Amino acid sequence: MFQHRTVLLDELVGLVSPVAGKTVVDCTVGGGGHTQALLEAGATVIGFDRDPVALDAARSRLSAHAGRLTLINKPFSTLAHSLPCRVDGVIADLGVSSPQLDVAERGFSFMREGPLDMRMGSEGETAAELLDRVDLDELTRILREYGEERHARRIARAILAARPFSTTTQLAEVVATAMPGRRGRIHPATRTFQALRIGTNDELGELKSLLDALPQVLIPGGRVGIISFHSLEDRMVKQRFRALAGVFTEKDPYGHPVSPPQADLLTRKAITSSDDNPRARSARLRGLQLRGPA
Repeated sequence: MFQHRTVLLDELVGLVSPVAGKTVVDCTVGGGGHTQALLEAGATVIGFDRDPVALDAARSRLSAHAGRLTLINKPFSTLAHSLPCRVDGVIADLGVSSPQLDVAERGFSFMREGPLDMRMGSEGETAAELLDRVDLDELTRILREYGEERHARRIARAILAARPFSTTTQLAEVVATAMPGRRGRIHPATRTFQALRIGTNDELGELKSLLDALPQVLIPGGRVGIISFHSLEDRMVKQRFRALAGVFTEKDPYGHPVSPPQADLLTRKAITSSDDNPRARSARLRGLQLRGPA
């Protein structure tokens, strides 16, 4: 059963103001929580997800709204090419859903033994295949950039010396052994697993494609809300939203922007969750509204 505890539900849905007659894209259908709230508010929803299991579960859960729901088994990087028209709103709940983490066969968690897969969907190379092909410099870069791992090169050497890997627990043990010093509250393999998951699924590339597409897919006055779960994602969203809102726009000698802003920020600071769910603690929500004609 694909059940996911939805984070920042009211806050995210409220940002895009779904009502009857509006069309909203949910870029990450997952367990369907946000999609259901949009539909219950009266909106028509186009939902994207790479995971066919998630889409099957959402289709069953939301069958009562089938007339206003279209589900697309594609990554949201295809948004600009997959939509039939411009839309009133776009939402995205980034990261991995609880069912993906909790099912050992998906290979996302070092806490459960399973194949070293980590794919959000069913296509592309697995994390094990990624580790089989990379060299020391590339693996070090992945661990340092995507996992913000201070001991990236040391861990990369240990991983390459021990490959190939067939299970998550094998990799976690090698990483833990390679880590210097005392262990804190966070498992030593946490950053490595995050980095490999991001690399396997090209998550930052996917997010960049989504952010690039927003001015093309939203109508004037259209709104977007994005929830991120780690600093790399949140930094990308924050910087792109601020750029679209003209925060970094070049000014003329009189202080006027050389080119007018394309959007307005709906959130000056990221909205955080008060949920006691451990997976919600790092959630950050930011919103933006595309400007209409001057």
